[in-house]
Amino acid sequence: MAYVTAEARQDLLDAIAQAIEEIGLALADLGGAYELLDDYNADKLEAELFRPVQTAYGRAKRTYTGFAGRYELPGREFPPAEPASAARGVKPLLERALGAIGEADTTLATLQDSMMPVEVGDAELRAGLAEVRDLIGGLRGRSREFVRTLGR
Repeated sequence: MAYVTAEARQDLLDAIAQAIEEIGLALADLGGAYELLDDYNADKLEAELFRPVQTAYGRAKRTYTGFAGRYELPGREFPPAEPASAARGVKPLLERALGAIGEADTTLATLQDSMMPVEVGDAELRAGLAEVRDLIGGLRGRSREFVRTLGR
């Protein structure tokens, strides 16, 4: 029984790592988009999109590290992702970032729906996952609004 629990915990940790990688990719692409914008729009992007994704990234990593530490599982590092080519423009970078956020949200939603965090996890893990999903949940609408008003 202990082997099954240990394996399930590792599977849980691997799923969280996958979500962290996607959030990191979104963060890199948002950073790339930031560099292409004028000061006003760059500040707006930072406040409305970049900062919530950066916060979610940090919270997801803390959740990962805390869970791994509590159960003596091997952790890992998450090196910064490379943004897509800036030559693609702001809108494609934002679209790719939102795609990555969508993938992360789907991974975390599937994980939560599986009840695995309840069965092999703990309260801190569940709270961390919920917080990350709250942070990234409203980004699609904010991004659409940002693109709609870009350049106005």
